[in-house]
Amino acid sequence: MRRRPSDKPSVRQLGFMVDSRRCLGCFSCAMACKNQHHQPNPVFWRRLYGLKASLHPYRNRAFFSLACNHCAEPACLAACPVKAYHKREADGIVVHTQKKCIGCGNCIRSCPWGAPQYNPYLRQAEKCGLCWQRIDAGLQPACVQACPVEALGLIEIGSRDAADAVHYPPGFPAVEATDPSVRFRTARLPRVVDEEDYDEG
Repeated sequence: MRRRPSDKPSVRQLGFMVDSRRCLGCFSCAMACKNQHHQPNPVFWRRLYGLKASLHPYRNRAFFSLACNHCAEPACLAACPVKAYHKREADGIVVHTQKKCIGCGNCIRSCPWGAPQYNPYLRQAEKCGLCWQRIDAGLQPACVQACPVEALGLIEIGSRDAADAVHYPPGFPAVEATDPSVRFRTARLPRVVDEEDYDEG
C-alpha cells in the first residue's frame, strides 16, 4: 500500500501494548473509552475478545483488548475520498476528522480489523484516536489509565518494544501491508499444581 504524497512519515510511532498475561477480562478499558468519548450503542471503539479454545485451552482466561492499531500504513487513510483521516507527524496517531466525513463507509470496509465504526445517528464513521487530546495534555489514554492490572500500555513502537513482545500473535491477522502499531504479550498456560507443591508442615 502506497502512502499519499502529502502524508509524511511520522518521527515516532505510538501504539498499544496488550498484555494477555495480565488481562482479567474486566472490560474496564472498553468502559473507560465509552465514558471518555460517549459513543452511542452499537458503536464501540475498543472491544475485548476472548481467545478461542484452539488458541488458549482455558476458557475465559485469555483476552485481546483491541481498538484502532494506528497503522504505519493506514488502510482507512488510503481509502478515504475526502481526506477525513490524517496521520500525525509527531507521534503517528491516525486521527479521523468527523466534520469531513461523508459516511461512505470506505474506511470501514478497508480496515482489516474493523476499527472504524459506523455511527447510525450521525451517519458517519468514527474510531479511536488514541485519546490524542489527553496525550497532548500529558495524560495517558483513558483505556490505559483505567486498566487495574496494567494489562494495556502506551508504548513507542520500535524503541521500546519489549524483548518478549509479539507483533502478530495467534488469532491476530498478520496484515503486514498496513504494519499495525500494536504489540502483544501472549497468554501463558496456568501452572499445574500438584501435592508436592504444598508444604505439609
